[in-house]
Amino acid sequence: MGIRVVIVDDHKIMREGLKSLLSMEKDIQVVGEADNGRAATQCVKDLDPDIVLMDLTMPEMNGIDATRRIAADYPSVRVLALSMHSDRRFIEEALSAGAQGFLLKDCAFDELVNAIHEVVADRFYLSPRITGVVIKDYLGRRGRPESASSIRLTPREREVLQLIAEGKNTKEVAFALDVSVKTVESQRMQIMRKLKTNSIADLTKFAIREGLTTLD
Repeated sequence: MGIRVVIVDDHKIMREGLKSLLSMEKDIQVVGEADNGRAATQCVKDLDPDIVLMDLTMPEMNGIDATRRIAADYPSVRVLALSMHSDRRFIEEALSAGAQGFLLKDCAFDELVNAIHEVVADRFYLSPRITGVVIKDYLGRRGRPESASSIRLTPREREVLQLIAEGKNTKEVAFALDVSVKTVESQRMQIMRKLKTNSIADLTKFAIREGLTTLD
């Protein structure tokens, strides 16, 4: 049996393109697809893949939080992040969440196949362009204090914040997360306390800056 792959991306054309290309590889089998992080975790539970190709910016649940959940609940499943963003924040968040590789979406197909094999073999893979970003940023930050902007939200607070930033009201957030309205209200207040704001606009700006959601 070949390497079992789940493709996670909110753009159908991207999923279909990757599936078509990977189907030409004799030792790779695409067993499932998902269009958001929440669906991805269910897909992993149902299909037990070897590796997940994970987009990072998606609705409902972003790829970073989905990666964190998969890494915690299904440690044998490898995650390879695919992103349009080469910003240090995305790279660090993805790797700290449990991804074992990071590729830009405009990489060559041969590099993707190589990265899949490396990650499945339990080795880390960063494309050369990503490695350069990480090293340059590290060298630039040596001797400087850590940024005070890295406010730490819990995984559930991140989920709530993403849904709020995507325009969902309290009842819709409660329904999506299968919790009570009172619980969502309490979590929203806690998020606002941490971020020191009472503005939904400020919450949305923070969510975009942290890569939880986009303007798309």
